[in-house]
Amino acid sequence: MKKIIITLLACCALAQVRADVTWLTDLPAAEAQAKSQHKLVLMNFTGSDWCPWCIKMDKDTLTQPEFTDYAQKNLVLVLVDFPSHKEQSADLKAANDALAKKYGVDGYPTLVEVKPDGTVVTTQVGYLDGGPQALIAELDAANKK
Repeated sequence: MKKIIITLLACCALAQVRADVTWLTDLPAAEAQAKSQHKLVLMNFTGSDWCPWCIKMDKDTLTQPEFTDYAQKNLVLVLVDFPSHKEQSADLKAANDALAKKYGVDGYPTLVEVKPDGTVVTTQVGYLDGGPQALIAELDAANKK
């Protein structure tokens, strides 16, 4: 019985670790990390506390183990958030506004995948139906072009 409980606890702990990915808020730092790790950068332009489609995308896709596993191997993640109720520093708000302007983002959610030098690989505007499988397929197809 002890072995079963220990095994179950270990599995739960492993599942929690798998689901945790780090979302940076500093694009230049993310680009440097992506360059050193030979990865791409995925920016998530979101209204995390007010946009229903952003919340749904986060729940259905971005926090699912299949996507987090893929992201850990292939991406450096950047959260570009435009919340209504969460506090942000003036510097972060200004940086997020500048990124939205630079990448032509005017709706949420929008995902923008870029190379470490900032070159756009693909842009996904709006909620993408199909969960992590659909997003991974879209990213992989864009990366092959």
